[in-house]
Amino acid sequence: MSTWFATWFDSSYYHLLYQHRDDKEAQFFMDNLVQHLAVPQQAKILDLACGKGRHSIYLADKGFDVVGVDLSSESIEHAQQFEHKHLHFATHDMRMPLTVGPFDYIFNLFTSFGYFPTEEEHLQTLQEMKKGLKVPNGRLVIDFFNAHKVIQQLVLTEEKTLSGITFKINRSVENGYILKDIRFEDNGEKFYFQEKVRAFTLEDFKRLFEQVGLELVTTFGGFDLSGYDPVHSERLILVVKSC
Repeated sequence: MSTWFATWFDSSYYHLLYQHRDDKEAQFFMDNLVQHLAVPQQAKILDLACGKGRHSIYLADKGFDVVGVDLSSESIEHAQQFEHKHLHFATHDMRMPLTVGPFDYIFNLFTSFGYFPTEEEHLQTLQEMKKGLKVPNGRLVIDFFNAHKVIQQLVLTEEKTLSGITFKINRSVENGYILKDIRFEDNGEKFYFQEKVRAFTLEDFKRLFEQVGLELVTTFGGFDLSGYDPVHSERLILVVKSC
């Protein structure tokens, strides 16, 4: 079983390459989402694949009871310094049954789905998300890239120099996956990592949801919750409930 995400996400180089993520944009998205969903103050929220916890921390600061889980032990160790009565973090593989919950809301944000080599693993993950939701009013939110636009505007080659390290990045599409090959050298040692994310479309998600008994409620095309358009939208944001 491919575990590129386990090794890469736990690498200090991953955090270096992606150090400039926009916290204000993330907070803007959470504000809009919470308002749209009319999330009550007593709601229990799971941030599934939370990374270092930027969404979780902000949601907890807004007064919600939040649990953040991620496969990366390095990310969780960083996030745990921010824990308090209403905010907790733990390592967890999203394919596995949750040991906490159920939750009013499960948020899977910033393209944290589509990593697995088989459809069965993606279906298994959705099943575990479904099991983690309260019935009947629980909601799942998946924030994914808009595969149509990403492929259309794919930047094939790119170089980024950060802290003296030059990352050479090559992108391609192969067998339904968007690949990002990352090569660099540090202290005379050469490194290579590959990100591999399934290019799921809205139609793909609908098919997967139907197989596990989830129902699509609405879709958005950006963090401002604008309507989804396959040609122009930056994101594919899906709000889902149990059938």
